Amino acid sequence: MGIRSILSKPFAKYVVNQQKKWIARSAEVQAEWRQKIVNDATNTVFGKDHHFKDIKNYEDYKQAIPVRDYEDLKPYVEQILNGGVDILWKGKPLYFAKTSGTTSGTKYIPISRDSIHNHIDSARNAILNYINETGKAQFLDNKLIFLSGSPELDMKAGIHTGRLSGISNHHVPNYLKTNQLPSYETNCIEDWETKLEKIIDETINQRMGLISGIPPWVQMYFDRIQERTGKKIKDVFPTFDLFIYGGVNFEPYRAKLFDSIGKKIDSIELYPASEGFLAYQDSQREEGLLMLLDSGIFFEFIPADEFFNEKPTRLSIEQVELGKNYAVIINSNAGLWGYSIGDTVKFVSLNPYRVIVSGRIKHFISAFGEHVIGEEVEKAMKFACERHPEVEIIEFTVAPMVTPKEGLPYHEWLVEFATPPKDLTKFTNDLDQKMIELNVYYDDLITGSILRKLVITPLKRESFINYMRSQGKLGGQNKVPRLANDRKIADELGKMAV
Repeated sequence: MGIRSILSKPFAKYVVNQQKKWIARSAEVQAEWRQKIVNDATNTVFGKDHHFKDIKNYEDYKQAIPVRDYEDLKPYVEQILNGGVDILWKGKPLYFAKTSGTTSGTKYIPISRDSIHNHIDSARNAILNYINETGKAQFLDNKLIFLSGSPELDMKAGIHTGRLSGISNHHVPNYLKTNQLPSYETNCIEDWETKLEKIIDETINQRMGLISGIPPWVQMYFDRIQERTGKKIKDVFPTFDLFIYGGVNFEPYRAKLFDSIGKKIDSIELYPASEGFLAYQDSQREEGLLMLLDSGIFFEFIPADEFFNEKPTRLSIEQVELGKNYAVIINSNAGLWGYSIGDTVKFVSLNPYRVIVSGRIKHFISAFGEHVIGEEVEKAMKFACERHPEVEIIEFTVAPMVTPKEGLPYHEWLVEFATPPKDLTKFTNDLDQKMIELNVYYDDLITGSILRKLVITPLKRESFINYMRSQGKLGGQNKVPRLANDRKIADELGKMAV
């Protein structure tokens, strides 16, 4: 064993012991963070506008701070971009994480000197939890690859600005930098396909221990390696034994990814966002991701079916229940207040608080009042694939077909198969039946002959890659929405039907 793997074990034990202390008092820790961030931001422009000096408890907090999205916060961000200080948080942000919004164009999410630790330490601690539980640390002595966006940063109002993954790249601990791939120069390449070929050049003959990235782009990396070598990944990288991922539900990609690898390996799921690192998989034995309740964020939760109400219910951590979908609201030491990140989660454990990410609050299909969510379509697809084990899915998305040329409306599933079902009709029936079981409103619409059975449109190979390329969103942290209530994506993908 190398020095990194040896030293990681006592450090992992220390971090996990500290984690157990705050887990034991989760509700109190959250209340302490709520009051701390209020006190620290009392003299900011936002704090004065919202009378932070008068906030003494959670009820005061809810009265003072409305739930908002980026559009509502944008006037404050623009003050910072115009050179303002003490606007949302003390001083000026350390970074702006640049991300794209559906209505806002480019979004500039502040990261402060206080909040950067949430992003960096959380990723590290996820790995340390794994080491502490399994005793496996050998991967640290081999090469580590993080498929990410470019680390090159621009300047906005004297503030370093770039993608979150690129910002994080500047904070990789020194003891890992000598093991990190690809090179900085390669990581700076903007064109994903050019970058991918260079990454393969730099990694194909290395002893890879850990590979990290969003599953569809890691799959593309594996596919290109197999095209070059004709080998399974386990034969190209015999020391590769840990996969770290986040950003999308892994289940639709799992079978094909592990088939490409050629063996089962351990994996760690992360839940990072530009707005904050919210949770990570702390155990290989337990379901769900540990909510990071002692990391500079005060969390609130709104029942998903109330989110668009004028005055939705807002809950603190001790008020949540198992098995319910909640929209996640964060308040942070980066200066985000009552901020909806757009995700929904479902608690699978309350001691400790663990969640699964169940979808996007704005990504749903409800053209006929069915309110189908991401979790449901992914569960249905997983069920159908289990019933038809020959099937391998590369990617899929779902959209309503409201005005078909003939017959009743339906939900169209645009699917790129690596291996299609032997019997597409039976596969479609199984998929539709599972949707009927999962969503009572969908069941009513089918039974009442408002909708007909779903339709699968098989797509040509690389349809999703070609679509993302056409949108200038190939690689990095970009991903295709699992479902939408309109046909903007579906109509483009439909042009690539088999």
